[in-house]
Amino acid sequence: MNLKIDFLNRTFPTPLVLASGIWGTTVSLLVRAAECGCGAVTAKSCGPTPRAGHVNPSCVDWGGGLINAIGLANPGAEAEVALLAKAKEELAPLGVPLIASIFAGTDAEFGQVAAIVAKAAPDFIEVNISCPNVGSEFGEPFAGNPDSAAAVTGYVKDAVRAAGILVIVKLAPNVPSVGRIARAVAEAGADALCAINTMPGLIIDAESGQLVLANRSGGISGPALKPIALKAVYDARRACPDIPIIGTGGVNTGRDAIEMLMAGATAVGVGSAIYYRGGEALTQILEEMKVWLEGHGYEDVNQVRGLAHKEPIYATTPTGAPVPVAH
Repeated sequence: MNLKIDFLNRTFPTPLVLASGIWGTTVSLLVRAAECGCGAVTAKSCGPTPRAGHVNPSCVDWGGGLINAIGLANPGAEAEVALLAKAKEELAPLGVPLIASIFAGTDAEFGQVAAIVAKAAPDFIEVNISCPNVGSEFGEPFAGNPDSAAAVTGYVKDAVRAAGILVIVKLAPNVPSVGRIARAVAEAGADALCAINTMPGLIIDAESGQLVLANRSGGISGPALKPIALKAVYDARRACPDIPIIGTGGVNTGRDAIEMLMAGATAVGVGSAIYYRGGEALTQILEEMKVWLEGHGYEDVNQVRGLAHKEPIYATTPTGAPVPVAH
C-alpha cells in the first residue's frame, strides 16, 4: 500500500499532517508526531511579540466537539526561530518536512514575521489569516476579505522569496465564498492552501446562565467541524483545481481522512483526534486508512483523491430511478 504523497517540492511519507496547535509547542512533540506517522508537522502559530493568550477556561469539550479560545499564546517569532531550527534538524532523518505557522496584526507585519521565521529555514510557512477568537484585538480576520487575504499573501511571499520557502495560506470557514478567497490568495502567489481553521461559536452553562469560555467565544473543532471542512475543501478544489490543499477539520478516523482526500485535499490535517484518541491517534488513523483502502481494492492512497468531483456512474432501480453506485 503506497501512502506517500507529493506536496509541492516534497514527498511526504504519509498524507497526514499535524495541524497547528495541539502538539506544535515543543520539538519533542513535533518529532513524536512524525514518529507516529505524520508526513509533515506544523508548529504552533507565532506572532511578532510574545502573547500570554486568554485565561482559563480556554478549551472545553462540549459534547459535539471542542471549542477553544487559546488566544494565540506564543513566545514571539524571534524565540520561535530556535525551536523551529532544532525541530527541523531532528525531523530531517525521518524525512518529515516542518511547517512554521505565523500570524500578525497587519498585512505588512505578516511579512515581517515571515522574514524572522525564515531564519530557521522551515520547509513551508503556513499563514494563519483566520484565527476566530482574537477578533476584538485584530478586527476582521484577514481571511474574511479576498483583498486583505491577497495582500497578506503578497507580503509574505515577498519576505521569503529569497529564502525559497513555499507559502501555505490557511482559510476560514465563516466566509460567503471559500472558493473566492482561495482564488484570491492563489492569484497573489500562495503555493498551497490549508482549509480550514476552526468555526466561531460559543457555549453556555445552562445552570448558571453564563458563557463558559473566559473569552466568551471560541473556535469549534472536532467532529462537528468535519462536514463544514469537507465543503470548504471541495469548494477550494473547484476554485483552484491545481493548487495543493491540506484538508483540516474533524478528522478523527481513517475513514474521515479518506473522505477529506475524496473532497480534493492533497494532504490531511489532524489535531483534535489526539485529544479524543490519545497519543496513538495518528498511528491508528493511518492503519484505518490502510484497511479501508485494501478493503476497497486500492493500492495507492492517491487513487481516491478528488473522487467526489467526478461524475458518478448510475445504476437503475426496477422503478427506473437512478442510483449512484460508483465513480
